[in-house]
Amino acid sequence: MSLDVRGAAAGAVLRKVAGPDPHTARAAIHQAPGPRWFPGDSAIARVHGDASMFVGGIRALLLQSLHPRAMAAVAQHSGYRGDPWGRLQRTATFLAQTTFGPVDQAELAVAVVRAVHDRISGLTPDGEPYAASDPHLLAWVHLAEVDSFLLAHQRYGRRPLDAAGCDAYVAQTAEVGERLGSRDLPRTLDGLHAGLGAYRPELRGTREAREAAQFLHHETPLPAAARPFFGALWNAAVALMPAWSRGELGLTRVPAPAGPVVRAGGQVMTRAIRWALDSADPGRPPA
Repeated sequence: MSLDVRGAAAGAVLRKVAGPDPHTARAAIHQAPGPRWFPGDSAIARVHGDASMFVGGIRALLLQSLHPRAMAAVAQHSGYRGDPWGRLQRTATFLAQTTFGPVDQAELAVAVVRAVHDRISGLTPDGEPYAASDPHLLAWVHLAEVDSFLLAHQRYGRRPLDAAGCDAYVAQTAEVGERLGSRDLPRTLDGLHAGLGAYRPELRGTREAREAAQFLHHETPLPAAARPFFGALWNAAVALMPAWSRGELGLTRVPAPAGPVVRAGGQVMTRAIRWALDSADPGRPPA
């Protein structure tokens, strides 16, 4: 593949997750002066700087949707159908600012999200009240996200973490999660798994969750040529979902989760994205 084609691929990927001028956006975070919450060689920086986040991000959205109150808040307030890439860009920017940005940027990013959460409340279709600022719901969203990013990184990341690194990642992400309003988040991988298990009785695939999964799979606006590549990322993410959850979300037509086709497709796509991003910014440290 020529350097021109590689650069074009990098630009396409970066513009989806960082907006129309990704290099300026990256410089505004990574090159801004000041102390950081986390050092550049930390576990959270390694995970959040890797292309495996594309797989982890899809899985996180699917897993988070299984809590009926969290999904109702998304369905009624997020506008994901009208601007799915904008929502992705805002999430990616928040993760970048809190992981790699100076403290003043990270604190402002948290304050903005908390202010948004304070304005979101309502009723599920079953009449159950919810509030986005509810620490119990915030903890679910956090645990599902952390589990997804870490699992994808361990399967598809450039440099998977050892056991101590996994615990460090869980502990470092908990610092951000508690600043957002969660309470008593786990600091170890075992604690993360226990925390997720405690939510199992509350989880199910609602109509809104299944519709969101179908939208993400089939209706996310992409050029026709990019759809097969997105499909490989999608299959890799669904394969990492808990077995019981795939039926709940109507995701029963994905190839065998542990099969070589799914795993190879995920590896090819994450390596291609990583290659493209490295070529676009050859000075960035390897995640």
